[in-house]
Formats: sequence, structure tokens, C-alpha cells
Amino acid sequence: MNQIVLLALLATLGTWSVTALGAATVVFFKSPHAKTLNVMLGFASGVMIAASFWSLLQPAIELAEERAALPPYLVATTGFLFGAFFMWACDKIVSRARRRADNEQGKPNERLNRIIMLVLSITLHNIPEGLAVGVAFGVLQNGYTMEGLMGAVTIALGIGLQNFPEGAAVSIPLRREGYSRKKSFLLGQASGLVEPVAGVAGALLVVYVQAILPYALSFAAGAMILVAVHELIPECQKNQKKQPYFATMGIVAGFAVMMLLDVMLG
Repeated sequence: MNQIVLLALLATLGTWSVTALGAATVVFFKSPHAKTLNVMLGFASGVMIAASFWSLLQPAIELAEERAALPPYLVATTGFLFGAFFMWACDKIVSRARRRADNEQGKPNERLNRIIMLVLSITLHNIPEGLAVGVAFGVLQNGYTMEGLMGAVTIALGIGLQNFPEGAAVSIPLRREGYSRKKSFLLGQASGLVEPVAGVAGALLVVYVQAILPYALSFAAGAMILVAVHELIPECQKNQKKQPYFATMGIVAGFAVMMLLDVMLG
């Protein structure tokens, strides 16, 4: 196996393991306070927003300046919009499948549908996250530099950080619905299993098709921004009237932590 691809695989196995750790919180908490879950989701969205710029868009623009035939701003914008469109299309497919299941079953089980949508949405957005890590390590094909290695590690670390609350965000609601702790944990960690697969695919694409690298980075950024804004932020703001700034501070903290990591290690 190509050494770069192996590094991408190991890194994404690491991000998946953090998802599993988050899912394992269901063993210790029967029904955590809503504020805890909200601030965790807010933190995750802040990490994703910061990583989208410093770890993905900024390197995409710099690489496009060096090797792309098109203007860098056009490369970054095109990849970003395609990434957002990809996640939007995935969401539409899932929503249509849910409506079809409701029609077949008669009266919909709203709580179960919400859980299914949460599991699927987190699983789906783990695909571009895995791609982002794979692409970041694929850059090292051009030569091992400390800057490149730290950039790849930073992306994996940032995605791993926000995977922890995501794992909990899947397993804990399942536990609330009466699933056993074991089943809740297994389903929670399974939502992150797509990351190693996507990571290897992303690394292979970059290693063997160098021209797509700036597009791939900005694609991952677009996908992450859409998920953060459409899925995580609205979910964490559900109790906004009772705690107006609680989840918002989680978003700010997540953004600050990821920005600090990127700037210090980049």
C-alpha cells in the first residue's frame, strides 16, 4: 500500500475511534442534560467552520495559485459550491426515502424519524470529513514538509475533536428511545466507519490525480460548512429561549480552538 494512503487510513481510523469514544458516553449517562448536548454540538460546528477555512479553503487557494489553469478564486468557489451541493443532494435523497417509508407505514413515527435522520446525516457528513483528511495527507505526495504534515495532522485532529460530540449525539438519543446501551453505542460508532473508507479514497485521488487537489480541498470545505450550518447549528439552538448564548458560546469556543490549532501548527 502506498505510504501516503496508509497514513490517511491510520489518521481516519483515529478520527473514527474518537467517534466511538463519544458514542461510549452513553454507558455513563442515561439522559444527559440538553444543555450539555447543545454545547457539544455547538463546539462541533465551530470546529467545522474554522477548519473549512484555515485547513481547507486557504490551502486550496494557495495550491490553485501554483498549479491550476483557472484563477484561484474560481477554483475555490467551484469546489466549495460542488461540496455544498453534494451534501444538499444527499440530504434530499435521505428525506425522500424517509417520506416514502412514512407513506408505506401509514402514521409516521416522528421521534424515530428524527433519530434516523440524525444518524444518516452524521454518517453522510462523515464522508467529506474522511475525504478532507485523505486529501490533506495526499498533499504529502509532493514531499514530506513539516508544514504539510502539521496541516494534515491538524485537520485530522480538528475532525477528531468534533467527532466526539457527534458520536454522543447519535448514541444518547437512541438510548433515550429505549435502545440498550450496547446497541446505542454500536450504532453511534458505526456512523464514523465511513471516514476510513472516504479517507483512503481521498488520498488515492490526490496521489494519482494531482490536478484535482485544490478542487478536492474546497469541495470538502463546502460540504462541511453546509452540514455545520444546516444540521448542527439549528440542532444546538433548540433551547435558545431558555439559554440564549449557551450553545452559541460552544460554537465560539469550537471555532477558537480549531483556529488556534491551525495557526499554531500550520
